Amino acid sequence: MKLARSFETGSHLSKRDRIATRRENSLFSPDVAENRSLISEKLRGQRVLIVGGAGSIGSQLTRIILGFSPAAVHVVDQNENSLVELVRELRGLPEDILDVDFQALPLDYGSPLMARLLQDAECYNVVLNFAALKHVRSEKDIYSALQMIDTNVVRHVCFLRWLHQYGHCEAYFAISTDKAANPRSLMGASKRLMEGLIFWREINRSSLTTSARFANVAFSDGSLLHGFTHRLQKGQPLAIPRDTLRYFISHQEAGELCLLAATLVPDQHIAIPKLDPWTELQPLESIAVRFLENAGYEPKFYEDEAEAKRDVAALSAGRRWPVILTPLDTSGEKPYEQFAAEGEKAIECGLHAVLALKGTPVDPTLILERLENWINDPASQISKRELVEIMGQVVHGFRHIETGRSLDQRF
Repeated sequence: MKLARSFETGSHLSKRDRIATRRENSLFSPDVAENRSLISEKLRGQRVLIVGGAGSIGSQLTRIILGFSPAAVHVVDQNENSLVELVRELRGLPEDILDVDFQALPLDYGSPLMARLLQDAECYNVVLNFAALKHVRSEKDIYSALQMIDTNVVRHVCFLRWLHQYGHCEAYFAISTDKAANPRSLMGASKRLMEGLIFWREINRSSLTTSARFANVAFSDGSLLHGFTHRLQKGQPLAIPRDTLRYFISHQEAGELCLLAATLVPDQHIAIPKLDPWTELQPLESIAVRFLENAGYEPKFYEDEAEAKRDVAALSAGRRWPVILTPLDTSGEKPYEQFAAEGEKAIECGLHAVLALKGTPVDPTLILERLENWINDPASQISKRELVEIMGQVVHGFRHIETGRSLDQRF
């Protein structure tokens, strides 16, 4: 098939990616190159379903998988505009995708219409799930929090049941987050529960089930660095929390990590990047400095938001830009990232840049009925505190950080 040349990714990272990662080359490209034949054996001629495939990471993996000669790639995503852009991009490549059964479907993966698709469709051999509410800010109120639980947990259960009811899915991958390790937010707890339910054999009988915990994907939609770009374009200050350390990977590295996790990581394991905390955990202040320097500005740090807003025009005229330093005092936020939780041991899995953690199955039915009732019955009474308590019943190591402040109250 001619597609491989168009969809291959090189190892060299873009200048923008290097601002965040400080790496010239992809961390995971050597593993992909070394194992290309094995990966190809897992994907060539297969029918692949990618849920949430129009998002930052899902679309990157979609492009990569098209280079391994699958028989079909069907992308499901609620964001119709992102689906349209993905299709336009793929159709605009020098070598088109006509040799592949490619479809883009604007569906909610937990809706009855998804069940209808799975009932009618020929067997999907490989299913990759990127559907998620991924922001800690989603716990700002009970409505957002319940929507997050619905997306990350309740609809995921429905989806897995439909997959196996209608005879799909030899290999299943679902994306997780570093915040699932020792979760301090409802978002992290929901993703930790998601990990547990995909490894529970009663609901997921796939012969290969894997996940991946992520570092921050630089400049992904909705990310802090993505916000930096918009703030600069709109003539607004940047804002970052003080004393906050984060790992960063590029879009390309994110797609490659998912590819490796979905094809080469052992069954019932979670892939994590092999990143040294002493050298790779970066203060967000340093990212802001490099971002502005790359744009031709020198940063000036502020604590007062009104003063920073007022000074934008005068500073920018002298090639300087205001950066607001805020306290790290919002609910659910950690000062630093980690990939392995207490009691988890990372093991070698035959890859240079990836380690694996053994997944722990969790029976979601222990709390599922109560969660479904709170989500589906508007007359049911539920507080955030009750939601935290019930999640704590099944999510190991969940110790919620509640400060009474949300990220929406920050600039």
